[in-house]
Amino acid sequence: MSCKQVLKILFALVLSQVALSAAPDIELGKTSFKNNCASCHNKNMKDALTGPALAGFVERWAAYPKEDLYKWIRNSQAMINAGHPKATELWAQYKPTVMTAFPNLTDDEIESIVLYVNGVAAGTYPPKSADSVATGTGTPSSGGQASSIWLYLIFGILLALALFLWSLQNDLIYAKKTAEGDPSASKKTIWELLTSKSVISFVLFALVLFGGYATVNNAISLGRQQNYAPEQPIKFSHATHAGLHKIDCNYCHDGARRSKQSVIPPASTCMNCHKAIKNGSKYGTAELTKIYASIGFDPMTDKYISNYESLSNEEIKAIYTKWIGEEYKKVNAVTTLSGDAQTQVDDQWADIESSLTHASKPKVSGPIEWIRIHNLPDHVYFNHSQHVTIGKIECQKCHGKVEEMDLLRQYSPLSMGWCINCHRETDVKFQDNAYYETYKTYHLELKDGTRTSVKVSDIGGLECQKCHY
Repeated sequence: MSCKQVLKILFALVLSQVALSAAPDIELGKTSFKNNCASCHNKNMKDALTGPALAGFVERWAAYPKEDLYKWIRNSQAMINAGHPKATELWAQYKPTVMTAFPNLTDDEIESIVLYVNGVAAGTYPPKSADSVATGTGTPSSGGQASSIWLYLIFGILLALALFLWSLQNDLIYAKKTAEGDPSASKKTIWELLTSKSVISFVLFALVLFGGYATVNNAISLGRQQNYAPEQPIKFSHATHAGLHKIDCNYCHDGARRSKQSVIPPASTCMNCHKAIKNGSKYGTAELTKIYASIGFDPMTDKYISNYESLSNEEIKAIYTKWIGEEYKKVNAVTTLSGDAQTQVDDQWADIESSLTHASKPKVSGPIEWIRIHNLPDHVYFNHSQHVTIGKIECQKCHGKVEEMDLLRQYSPLSMGWCINCHRETDVKFQDNAYYETYKTYHLELKDGTRTSVKVSDIGGLECQKCHY
């Protein structure tokens, strides 16, 4: 077989693998979604974010040719201007939020995104093994790595091709020197090639390049874990407090309207209600006693315990196990604690102690150490009062429907792109807002109708120093 035939076979293999990898693929759809859609659409596909929930979006376009959906994704404003009925319907529903145009997305890339969206919405992606289905802890199966295998195969073929061409070049140089009678003529070995200065320089450059990319990419994502929902030391339910009982977010997170931080409510804030409400609707005394034990409130006497910090854990245990036992008797209409009942009291105290203590905090008394969920990098400046009091932004815009969350989670991606996009699309509330009285020109333009709204970007919301100074 000639060299030309070998090269033709190698190139045919490469092209065939590239063609295969270009077909719709759910893993490619996941990557495309993250790169193009995730800043505006919720990745659980079922809840709205800046943009609507994507679950079922193909079915919502079923009355129109598939090409119309592709055109909408690539340039929604062009379809709106052309008067397409579905496009104008969506614009009427979501304006003035403008969908970003993606003119470079191919049909296969869009189909890959559709596969990913449908898979996540239906719960079939990531796939779960038999063990994970039984335990409820799903992990991606190895089948999702097919596209990566094709990429490794292509890389291997290209590497083999490079070595083949080098060997061919080495033979030709050797033959030329031999024909010219050069006594120093010799063939270089593969090892000499791999340890040559040019190859080592290239490898070092590649390591620096990919190492830098990985470092920057991971640093950008540091602390931003969308849907992160850790178990807290106390099972505090926002659905019960903000949802069922309609407690205003700013009552507990008082700092949100007056300072940079929204602040974590101290136990004294909880006590404003729980001096009177001593049995929880869901957990009884189990979780509320954690508050009492942390702050030193005796629910039997309705008084704070003097010199509480000086008490040992055993002394504290005696106070609160007595309280738990008395409440158990009331609920179960008994006069004494049986063996099983005493075990329940002891188990409840063990949970209280493990929730309020750890290696560096051995005492039950002291502040409740909540686990932080939302975390911005130190170089990012964000002021809650600017958004809540001045901008009059609802808490749910960034934190989601907390009034429906039993276990609080990070709802938004909290990425720079997400913030910038919000600043581009959000109207500044000028009316009856003294903070913006100095913007005389904008007020006049709004009054005479030459301007319909003022976006945050119009008043400097995209300037770097607004968030990084």
